[in-house]
Amino acid sequence: MPGANLTRTEAEERKDVVKAPIHYNVALDLTRGPKDFLSTTTVEFGAEPGVSTFLDLIANTVESIEVNGVAQDPAAVYVDNRIELSNLAERNTVTVVARCQYSNTGEGLHRSVDPSDGNIYLYSQFEVPDARRVYAVFDQPDLKAVFDFTVVAPQSWIVTSNMPVHETVALDQMTEAGTMGDHADEACQRWVFETTPIMSSYLTAICAGPYAQWHTEYANEDGRTVPMAMYCRQALKDAFAKDVDYLFDITKKGFAFYAKTWGVPYPYAKYDQIYVPEYNAGAMENIGMVTIRDSYVFGSKVTDALAERRVVTVLHELAHMWFGDYVTMKWWNDLWLNESFAEFTSTLATAECTDWKDAWATFCSGEKSWALNQDQLSTTHPIVAPINDLNDTYVNFDGITYAKGASVLKQLVAYVGREQFFKGIHAYLDRYAYSNATLADLLHELEGTSGRDLTTWSNLWLEQSGINTMTTELVSTGEGDEATIAQLSLVQTAPAEHPVLRPHRLAVGFYNEDAATGNVVRTDRIELDVDGDRTEVVAAAGKPVPDFLLTNDDDLTYTKLRFDAGSLDFVLNNLYRFDDALARAVIWLSLWDMTRDAELPAEQFIDTSLKALATEHESTTFRYALAQISTTVWHYTDPSHRAEVAEHVARELFKLANEAKAGSDEQFQLISAYLTYGVVGDEQFVANAKGLLDGTVMLNGLQIDNNFRWTIIRALVGVDAMSDDEVAAQLAANETTENREFALGARAKRPTAQAKDWAWQQAVHNLDLTNSQLEAVAAGFSSTPDVALADAYVQQYFDELDWIWSNRTFHMAEASLKACTQAMRRRPSLLPLVKPGSTAMPMPTTRSSAWCVPMWKPPSAHRPPRHSMPRCSMQPTDHQL
Repeated sequence: MPGANLTRTEAEERKDVVKAPIHYNVALDLTRGPKDFLSTTTVEFGAEPGVSTFLDLIANTVESIEVNGVAQDPAAVYVDNRIELSNLAERNTVTVVARCQYSNTGEGLHRSVDPSDGNIYLYSQFEVPDARRVYAVFDQPDLKAVFDFTVVAPQSWIVTSNMPVHETVALDQMTEAGTMGDHADEACQRWVFETTPIMSSYLTAICAGPYAQWHTEYANEDGRTVPMAMYCRQALKDAFAKDVDYLFDITKKGFAFYAKTWGVPYPYAKYDQIYVPEYNAGAMENIGMVTIRDSYVFGSKVTDALAERRVVTVLHELAHMWFGDYVTMKWWNDLWLNESFAEFTSTLATAECTDWKDAWATFCSGEKSWALNQDQLSTTHPIVAPINDLNDTYVNFDGITYAKGASVLKQLVAYVGREQFFKGIHAYLDRYAYSNATLADLLHELEGTSGRDLTTWSNLWLEQSGINTMTTELVSTGEGDEATIAQLSLVQTAPAEHPVLRPHRLAVGFYNEDAATGNVVRTDRIELDVDGDRTEVVAAAGKPVPDFLLTNDDDLTYTKLRFDAGSLDFVLNNLYRFDDALARAVIWLSLWDMTRDAELPAEQFIDTSLKALATEHESTTFRYALAQISTTVWHYTDPSHRAEVAEHVARELFKLANEAKAGSDEQFQLISAYLTYGVVGDEQFVANAKGLLDGTVMLNGLQIDNNFRWTIIRALVGVDAMSDDEVAAQLAANETTENREFALGARAKRPTAQAKDWAWQQAVHNLDLTNSQLEAVAAGFSSTPDVALADAYVQQYFDELDWIWSNRTFHMAEASLKACTQAMRRRPSLLPLVKPGSTAMPMPTTRSSAWCVPMWKPPSAHRPPRHSMPRCSMQPTDHQL
């Protein structure tokens, strides 16, 4: 299968042909204008004499190709994004000169122009395999090589790569650097970087532009001094300067934690973190130079949830320096292992070496809820999914790969023991340093340190789809306070379409009211192995019946929970009194899951959650509870009185916001959530929103900063109470990259047929929108509660599918189609599209319009290469909640 796709078989065949050592010399000239750049690649490698293979390259034009000193005709050997290499020698040298294209999609070498000051910023994004958009390369993870990069760019810019700068050389721009394009009057310079260690091509990186910069050092555990740097756009430097020292401190704590935990010091020459605009992902673990989305630079107030997510993201990418970079997967089928491990261990580090001590509650409410949702759709798949080609990889950056995988790794730690687990990780890193490895290699090391046979465990947990349900069955004797447990059993079931029962290491927590404080606290805990369809908790017999029994206390395993009748009744009335953040998160997630499965009335979940919000202070749990309430209101309640329920929830949120502590995270989240409940014709809502904007409605301590101003603007546009001209005036007053996106999203949100038609055309056909602008338009298009507005686009959705996949990169196609899908999810007439019997089907009375259109998976010919879905399971930014 030629072209931009690459099959696993082809990769294995090429691996057999191309012999180490492999060395690249890559020279980029970034002074050729705004559309493309000059790329010159010389690659040296070994091969069996007489064999053939190919290099990967996606370029506008290929100017020359030379193989072992012999010029080749590019028209003959460069076909379908591949350079054919025939009749190779034992040692080979290939030089390719090409003009490659800047992207505005966040793939390859992205070019962004900041409207606030005109500055140009470039950054690379090469995962899955987009290094080939910048230089000619054997673009697969197991053909590791060493790289030498040189870059020509305007002299005023900063250029960074994986390694420190070896030297800079001033150039004459007219004779040596060609035409300067955007910088015709400026001198230019060549940056020459030190040679890299052996590494995979998808981890190479280049960033260039007039970035603001900060520097420090880290005393590494091996005695070296590691230079550290932070970068961001000039327009954000004042805001970022407030956080730089904090983020350096978090990073240094991560260095120390990982080196101690794994017994391997940080292995690379430097560590940069560069915050870049219009980024598709949360961040990317390029060796020695991590790129991070610059929405993590906080110029306006954000939730504590997002502030914590930034910390987890920083530590996630740092973990990859060992797990993913130092030791790299052989093929993309083990991508889950890279991401799941980084997600698990970054949460562990956040909880144990930063001030965010409730990080596991955050993980439960955020990451695990994402996994539970995706694992119950018809599109679920095993954690270790078959990856037959690159196109399979693109659709597996999801909640299964990241969040379920991380949850299962947490279960693995409980199953084998923490000390034994990390001894196995140390052995794995030592054995496979600077090379490639597989899941089987890791499990072998863990078996050696734990003594557990992990073959069956791996098959059941990693190679089978679906999720189990653990139901607590309680038989008691006596009455009231004298009641004791006669028998406590845990009953494990599995869905019919995935009938797999798994072994679990878990804990059962006993919770009772503390008379002195009025809180509900844990008074006992039993940890045990659970296997098969029924497990008796022998140690519980004879103990007093507690107010509440929590199976999966401390959230050690990955399972759905169903409580015994007494516990369920107690928690529905007392969730707000539980004193432990993780316990509340586990319980709340289970109540939400019961609501989705129509086992708990929608309005009961809403009332329980509203009451618990009054005392909840764990920000991510708070954030997800608000989102779950919203979904329940608009999807799971009886349509005949849905408007009344929505009005009730809006009133309660506004009341809670006014009662919350001045300037608190809870106040900010509550008023932001309130602003999503507007409906056309609600005069009180319009008055409140306009009052917040003009200052006539005030909440003590609430600051109307830039981003919150746009939250109010979108709320007003969403009820058709602010004109496009007024939105344009707000943008003109402060036109920034972010505000352009806010304005586009606001215009797309307007609940009129004309606005939706404009948004549809922009999202589907405007190829000039950047990735972030497209996402903003798509989100606005899909946000209206008026189902009638979606009717006109049902047939168009299916008519446009092939055009979108043929004319968009994967990320842009996905963003377009996701918005269309979300908008149409509100239409009951599309229910037959759902797989019969799936957990996404509507349930009687409680969720009559709740359903899901499975994500369309296009034919291979229509799936161009792209970067993946958001890495690090990056959650929506606050203004999108």
